[in-house]
Amino acid sequence: MRHGDKINNLGRKTAHRHALLMNLAIALIENKRIFTTLAKAKALRLYVEPLITKSKQDTTHSRRTAFSYLRSKEAVSTLFGDIATKVAERNGGYTRIIKTGNRQGDAAEMAMIELVDFNEIYTNGKKGSTTAKAKTTRRSRGAKKTAPAKGASADTSSVEEATEEN
Repeated sequence: MRHGDKINNLGRKTAHRHALLMNLAIALIENKRIFTTLAKAKALRLYVEPLITKSKQDTTHSRRTAFSYLRSKEAVSTLFGDIATKVAERNGGYTRIIKTGNRQGDAAEMAMIELVDFNEIYTNGKKGSTTAKAKTTRRSRGAKKTAPAKGASADTSSVEEATEEN
């Protein structure tokens, strides 16, 4: 029985699975996007997201912990350098999994896993729109606006509306 066994063993023994996830994590950190099977991508997400969370605190202990998972100095320096600065304000959800169809040979479900903040297509569109919007709360729902100055600004707005109609 496998009651409460939540880990996906990926059809491998423990040492082989750890080596596989370590190599996938290094490839993801260095390339920012990799193509793999859907099961491996889901297992990799559980492996790499805690490492990215640890990289937000640049301490010796967190670097040594990340190195024990990755065993690559280059990957650890990239993780604590480029990636940690980009995800500093993000509270989680550092990776995105996109299904890409089935593999031709064995019809395995394939997927692309990528780091969310390193996709220029999505981030450019969001940065422009989020900086233009003012933050609203649920209570205000955007109804609370700055009151115009007494007299002059309220009168000028009605005059401007009248001129635009003509």
